[in-house]
Amino acid sequence: MPFQITINGTSHSVDADGDTPLLWVLRDVLGMTGTKFGCGMALCGACTVHLDDTAVRSCITTIDSIGDSKITTIEAVGTTPAGKKIQDAWLAHEVPQCGYCQSGQIMSAAALLASKSKPTDADIDEAMSGNICRCGTYVRIREAIKQAAQSEVEP
Repeated sequence: MPFQITINGTSHSVDADGDTPLLWVLRDVLGMTGTKFGCGMALCGACTVHLDDTAVRSCITTIDSIGDSKITTIEAVGTTPAGKKIQDAWLAHEVPQCGYCQSGQIMSAAALLASKSKPTDADIDEAMSGNICRCGTYVRIREAIKQAAQSEVEP
């Protein structure tokens, strides 16, 4: 069945079953491989994308549930003010090790910063819970989020 979806500001017509997870539409149908498969049960956060600026797990978000919502993926999050600040802070703090979880971590952190410009530690804990980093870079993730919250976006 054909669906019309907007991803990173571009309209796409995709032919998929309605119960197909957005993750597989992004990766297999559209070739956008920045969003990662981790667990398939929304427990690890590797597949996080933004649906109307809210962080969601694309492995359990079906294509027929999207409607007119706007999807932002890791490929375009850096074009948003919060995403740009998060990506710059991620680099400054050398957050990634293996890097597999990083797209989901960045998407969750950018959604947090977009909704709460000065998050507390409790806000960070809540927003980032469910994003698993097997390399254990949680301290650097928290430091990067705090730096991003204090920074100005460079033009």
